[in-house]
This record gives sequence, C-alpha cells and structure tokens, in this order.
Amino acid sequence: MRIVKHGHACLEIIVNEHRLILDPGVYTEPMDNIANVEAVVITHTHDDHCSEAQLDRILANNPGVKILGTDEVCHRLAAAEGGDRFNATPVYHGDLHQLGEFKLEFFGTMHAEIHRSMPLIHNTGVMINDKLYYPGDSFTTPDRPVEVLACPSSAPWLKISEVMDFVAAVKPTKCFATHNIHLSDFGHQLNNGRIQAVTEAGGGSFQFLQVGDSAEF
Repeated sequence: MRIVKHGHACLEIIVNEHRLILDPGVYTEPMDNIANVEAVVITHTHDDHCSEAQLDRILANNPGVKILGTDEVCHRLAAAEGGDRFNATPVYHGDLHQLGEFKLEFFGTMHAEIHRSMPLIHNTGVMINDKLYYPGDSFTTPDRPVEVLACPSSAPWLKISEVMDFVAAVKPTKCFATHNIHLSDFGHQLNNGRIQAVTEAGGGSFQFLQVGDSAEF
C-alpha cells in the first residue's frame, strides 16, 4: 500500500496501481488527471472534506466511480445541481464494502464537537484493507489493532491533549499526521512532536508527510 499526502485532509491510497481517494476538499490542490480510481470516501459534509468541484475533476477521468459517505454527504451531493452524476452510497457504522483492491470498513457516527453552539453532524471513520485507519473529524477508536493511523493534528474541533489521548488509545504501529493545513511550520513541529512522543511510547513510529509526499506501508 502506497499513501500520497494531498492538501489538508485528502489522501490517495494506491494498491496495485488502483486508487482510493479520501476527503478531496476545498483546501486540497485540484485533483486533476488521476486515473484508476476505484472509489472516493467522504467522511462528512464540511467543505474541507467534501467538494463537488473536486469530485467532478475525479469523475472526468473516472466516470461512474463509486462515492461513499454519510447520509448527510449523500443528501448534499444529491441536492447539488445535476447531483445524479455523483450517485453516492450511504455508509454506516459496521458496514463493510469490497471495491476492487480495497476492503473498507466504517466506524463511528458523529463528528467531534466544535462548540456547543454548533450542531453536530455525522462522520464516519474508515479502515482500509485492515491496515490503514482514518478517523475523519473524530476520535472514534476502532475495535481492533491499527497498523497505520492517519492522525488529525490540527482543527477547530481538537486540542493536542485530545489527539495525544487518541493516539495512546489506538496505539498504532505506524502513524502520520493529516488534517493540518491550519499549522505554520513551527506549529507542525510542535504538534507532530507531541504525536510522535505518544506514538513511540506505545511502541510505534511516526512519519511526517508534506503535501505531495508518499510512503509505503
């Protein structure tokens, strides 16, 4: 499995040259000219994870690609002008989908609270090929060991202490940071250092991927 880090919260997963795209949002560079996409997973409706324009770019090279997301994601896409082109499939906690090279299992139901004045929305985490776990905007912990954790490192909905507790609970073998466009270079060093310390305390290893970097897991 090869993972490419795109802008903010977007990841490209490659297995035998087949691709899965996670959360191509408005903070991500245009997703043009990406072929062999088996599926797109959108964890929730926030624009930094869900963008109709990005999906159209992916669909241009991958007509009929399978799009999976929460009920709210599916309703948003269906309500867009010409929304039938997206044909998104809703997923729920405990669902399992096999799409080509990718086994997808979904965890959790709700986005982490940003503030008590703001309504909560749905969110799904996803385990890919029993190896990579991506929680979306949540601290949902899967009910099994995690080999590779894509760990959110900055957001309006988190504190670094909560991230550290999440990593300690998951105890991944390997970990890398995502959801991090909000950070300066110094902020990356600070937050990544905390995540690395907790990951290593649990016996794992941490890697920082810049936008465009890739890693084999």
